[in-house]
Amino acid sequence: MTSLATTQRSLADHAVRHPLWPPLTAGCPVTSTDEVAYPLEVDYAYDRVPADLFSDRDLTAPRGLERWAPLLPPLAAPGLGEGGTPLVRLSDGVYVKDESRNPTWSHKDRLNRVAVSAAVASGARGIVASSSGNHGASAAAYAARAGLPCVLFVSPYAPPAVASFLRAYGAAVLTVPLEAVRPLMRRTVTELGYQAVSSMTETAHTGHPFGPEGYKTIAYEIFAELGRMPAAVYLPTGYGELLFGVTKGFTELVKLGHAGSVPRMYACEPAAAGALAEAMRTGRHAAQVPVGPTDAYAIDCAVGSYRGVVALEASDGAALTVTDAQMAAARDELASQGLWFELSSAAGLAGLRAHGPADAEGPVVCVATSSGFKDIATASPDTAYGPMPGDWDTVLAAVEKAGGLPG
Repeated sequence: MTSLATTQRSLADHAVRHPLWPPLTAGCPVTSTDEVAYPLEVDYAYDRVPADLFSDRDLTAPRGLERWAPLLPPLAAPGLGEGGTPLVRLSDGVYVKDESRNPTWSHKDRLNRVAVSAAVASGARGIVASSSGNHGASAAAYAARAGLPCVLFVSPYAPPAVASFLRAYGAAVLTVPLEAVRPLMRRTVTELGYQAVSSMTETAHTGHPFGPEGYKTIAYEIFAELGRMPAAVYLPTGYGELLFGVTKGFTELVKLGHAGSVPRMYACEPAAAGALAEAMRTGRHAAQVPVGPTDAYAIDCAVGSYRGVVALEASDGAALTVTDAQMAAARDELASQGLWFELSSAAGLAGLRAHGPADAEGPVVCVATSSGFKDIATASPDTAYGPMPGDWDTVLAAVEKAGGLPG
């Protein structure tokens, strides 16, 4: 199926439109100000969307993003089978959308399939990103799949498992001082002809305008798997791209007449940061906040994005903050039901458990974004098992600790 994408438009003013190509990765040049850089989004010819796009009986089959091509920018790069992740029902009826089942074990594969496709379609010589986790691993994988070189600016404190992941795809991995990252990214774009698939702006996060469109497919799949709209969705939130994309997907389902209203969206941020919560509290389009100590490194963002504000206002939602202890409790709860996620990924369930209604009128979905392999402690020396005595008493002690002895 053919993409129905038409233009890029400013989130600050929908009347401000730009051609679809090239992707404006530094934000809207018309509406951005010295105080706030405004992102763009992709608009579509909605009147031409096939009537049966959401009526296929086999909607939940894992066929990649091609299933939704009319409502995505052109998919010019080959995929890796991203999407089609399971919706797992917990014991109390809450559903978890398990994005760790994507090819590089995180939701970022949906974004990078679309963003790397944009780089291919616009003739970029390579891609560049700043990330020490899920986004970097995913960008490197999709660049390799597309045959493009990839430059990644990475924190020296990246988890050991993630550092290995980044290098496995042949990316150039650079650990430079934080203040040098964005200037070097901009030079990589302007002097080498690369395309940025993460944000280059200082005054608010803009990111790649095409990337969050890939997250819309999470909303499509939730709708298909439930057979209806959920009452509420709780998501881990850093820069707000996931929040925005999923909200936009639900909004499109309403626009196209498949549902009556958008579910309430809850952005779940670490209490050590909370840029979106601060923006909502103060009425700003984007806020910058100090970041305190937290192990939720994937979402501890000091700067926000107007995307998050737009999503919460469109869904009558709210920004919630959760502590590391609350995220750890949620992560342990998920593990007790056979689902292993990194700490940041459990923020959605933590937000529900800490702040959520006990009697939501309909299904509640928590999006869990990434595998426990990405956690800071994973593969570190202190998590390794040491030698143990090979006797029955040792076995019994271990079984008892795990709660497995008969009563």
